[in-house]
Amino acid sequence: MRFAIVHSKLLPDKLLHSSQKTYPISSIDQIPVLQINPNYSYNIELQQQLSGKQLLLDDLTFPLEEIQEHYEQGHLIYRKGIHVEKNKPICTRCGNQDNLFFAHYPCARCGEKCLYCRKCIMMGRISACTPLISWTGPAAQVEMNRTQLSWNGSLSYGQQAASERVIQAINENKELLVWAVCGAGKTEVLFQGIDAALASGKRVCLATPRTDVVLELTPRLKNVFPHIQVASLYGGSEDRHLNAPLSITTTHQLLRFYRAFDTVILDEVDAFPYSVEESLQYAVSQARKQSSSMIYLTATPNEKWQAECLHGKKDFVTIPARYHRHPLPVPRFQWCGNWEKGLKKNRLPPNILQWVKKRLDTSKQCLLFIPKIDKMEKILPLIRLLHPKIEAVHAEDPHRKEKVLAMRNKKIPMLLTTTILERGVTFPNIDVAVLGAEDRIFTESALVQIAGRVGRSAQAPGGDITFFHYGKTNAMIRAKNQILKMNEEARKKGLIDY
Repeated sequence: MRFAIVHSKLLPDKLLHSSQKTYPISSIDQIPVLQINPNYSYNIELQQQLSGKQLLLDDLTFPLEEIQEHYEQGHLIYRKGIHVEKNKPICTRCGNQDNLFFAHYPCARCGEKCLYCRKCIMMGRISACTPLISWTGPAAQVEMNRTQLSWNGSLSYGQQAASERVIQAINENKELLVWAVCGAGKTEVLFQGIDAALASGKRVCLATPRTDVVLELTPRLKNVFPHIQVASLYGGSEDRHLNAPLSITTTHQLLRFYRAFDTVILDEVDAFPYSVEESLQYAVSQARKQSSSMIYLTATPNEKWQAECLHGKKDFVTIPARYHRHPLPVPRFQWCGNWEKGLKKNRLPPNILQWVKKRLDTSKQCLLFIPKIDKMEKILPLIRLLHPKIEAVHAEDPHRKEKVLAMRNKKIPMLLTTTILERGVTFPNIDVAVLGAEDRIFTESALVQIAGRVGRSAQAPGGDITFFHYGKTNAMIRAKNQILKMNEEARKKGLIDY
């Protein structure tokens, strides 16, 4: 699309009634921002769609004439989709500055060879002639001045202490890291903080890198906040136009938001793809209001964050124990020789086979983590000699959900898996082993998460976690030390019984 500046206003070429010189929006130095007309009768549906958002024209269901009228009355702004700083293009939506993720295409809308961003193209193409549209009129009001929480559960001492810190951070618009061990019940820790925010009329966002976590959390949050609208946002979601007081969303969907939320809670801050994707980190910062609170949740903060916590540079609270008051199972290290060399001859290390056979003999379900899919496919037929119902799963497996469900229903005695099951799945009574724990894919974070699959239920709070290796790594040692440190802290605080 091209624009002209007429009487100090931006005017789309399609609405021009006379010949005027027009430009792609990125070529206009200063975009006129018009003063709000307090007497204008604006479209409430448009307000609902645009409040706290940055959307493309294609995302909106309103005619261009109506959108332009709201702009001229100061109720919305046009922003450049791509802007240039020091001769370098930057995507306004995702923050991309990498030339590898920019390309040109012949654009029918502006009639030029147009620059566009490939980094966030899954959210709709944004180019040099594309405006991003945001609401600047009166904020959509959410009347909320009373408690909304409907939950009869109780928190452990460790959970309650963390919950109070979350409430404090939300009330004071501060940042807080909640460092909670796997299975600590961190979702329940958020309930009172979310309630405090809602009671103050704040908009709350609970963001997570993975769609399956959004789908798991949505019914839980709707159940404990039954009297408010809860938006569930992920690729293809029907809630994308809802302007709800509480939104549960993937981090990718935050690319559509702009200064929307008073409180952002980021779950699994260490998880892929958020942990490695700068555009998603940019999206989270863009989605926050300038004065807002930020709560980070993780069982496995990276080394940098751990150091900042240790040296008092990051405000944090730990939940070092699970609700059932039993210590975290500590990994055992077992050397298994050059297992990859043996696998080429269709042989597995004897101690691996012995470990698996012991579980099968006692009908104890187990997971065996393998570093690579091709290795897993070679191992599966060898392990199946011990039991024909053993299965394997990985990220590209079309039957992954069915196999995990069968494991939950105890129809499968054992699953071979890649790191896809390192988090987000809970089996109540299970032993876990890692084959090739020395592989670089098994980072400290991954190994802590894998160990965290064991002993999660009060009925089976123990279990075995073994790292089979061909040489100990720093990641293995750090993971074990982190678990030992949490158990020690839990003992000192009286959060575990022995």
